[in-house]
Amino acid sequence: MKRDLISIIVPCYNEQEVLPLFYEEASKWVAQLDADVEFVLVDDGSKDNTIHIMRELAEKDSRVFYYSFSRNFGKEAGIYAGLYHAKGDYCVIMDADLQDPPSLLPAMYDAVKNEGYDSVATCRETRKGEPPIRSFFARKFYKIINKVSEADIKDGARDYRMMCRRMVDAIVGMGEYNRFSKGIFGWVGFKTKWLPYENVERAAGTTKWSFWKLFKYSLDGIVNFSSAPLHISSWIGIVFCVMSFIMTLFVFVRQMIAPDPTIGWSSLACLITFIGGIQLFCIGVLGQYIARLYQESKGRPKFIVRETNRDDRKEEDRA
Repeated sequence: MKRDLISIIVPCYNEQEVLPLFYEEASKWVAQLDADVEFVLVDDGSKDNTIHIMRELAEKDSRVFYYSFSRNFGKEAGIYAGLYHAKGDYCVIMDADLQDPPSLLPAMYDAVKNEGYDSVATCRETRKGEPPIRSFFARKFYKIINKVSEADIKDGARDYRMMCRRMVDAIVGMGEYNRFSKGIFGWVGFKTKWLPYENVERAAGTTKWSFWKLFKYSLDGIVNFSSAPLHISSWIGIVFCVMSFIMTLFVFVRQMIAPDPTIGWSSLACLITFIGGIQLFCIGVLGQYIARLYQESKGRPKFIVRETNRDDRKEEDRA
C-alpha cells in the first residue's frame, strides 16, 4: 500500500541560527508519522548563511529540497512557492523559529487522515511574551477583518497548518500577486479543525516582523479581502455633503437676519483644512486599491528561483 507523502514547507529569511535547530527537532517528530516526508525549504533572499545551511542539510538528507529566491520577495511569496513546488498528499506550513511546535505534527496528521478534516490549523491560546501594544492591535485587527470581509480568520491564528492536496491545489489556483495567506485559507473554505497551543518563544535569532511591517501586513489583509474602506469613504463623502448643505443654509439665514462680513473666518479656515484632509484620506484609500490593480495587471512573477536542488521547474514557475 502506498504511503502518504507529507511536505513540510518552511519559508526562511535570515534564519541561520535557528534552521539547524528546527531540522533536528522536526526530524524527531516526523519519525513518528506513518508517512513519508519531504522538507521544502524556501530561502527568501536571505543575507546570512541560510542558503549554505540548506545546502548542507540537503547533502546529508535526501528528503530535503530547497528553493532560493533571487531576492527578498516576502513571506507570502515563500509560502506560495513552497505550496506550488510541494509534491505531498498533505502539506504543512511552518516557521523555522520553532514557534510552531513540531510536536503537534502527529495530532495534525491524525485529524486530516482519520477524522475527516481537510485542514488542521493552529492558534495561540494566549499572547504571552508579546509586547502589550502589539497584542492589543493584533486582537483589534482580527475583530475588524472578520467584520468587514468574507474571510474567516481566528484570533491568534498562525500560518502553521496541515492541508490536504485538494485544499492546496485550490490555494495555488488563486494566482493573485498581492497575497494574504490567512485570508486565503479562510476564503477557500474546506473543513478545518483548530488546534490551540501555548505561545512559544523563538528558539534563536530575532523576529523579522517589526510593528510597522505588521501594520502594513494588516492593511494588506483588509484591502485584499474587503471593499469596506471604499464604502466608508463613500459614506464620509455623503455625510460631509449633507453637513455642508446644512451649514450653507445656516450661514445664508444668519446673514439675511444680521449681516456681518468678518465673522467666522477662523472657523471657516479650520473647516476647509479638515475637509481637505478627509478628501486626501479618501483619495489615499482609493489609491490603495488602484495600486493593487496596477500590480496585478502587470502580471509580474510572485517569485524568481535563483537556485534549487530539485529539477522540477516548469514554464509556469515564473508566473
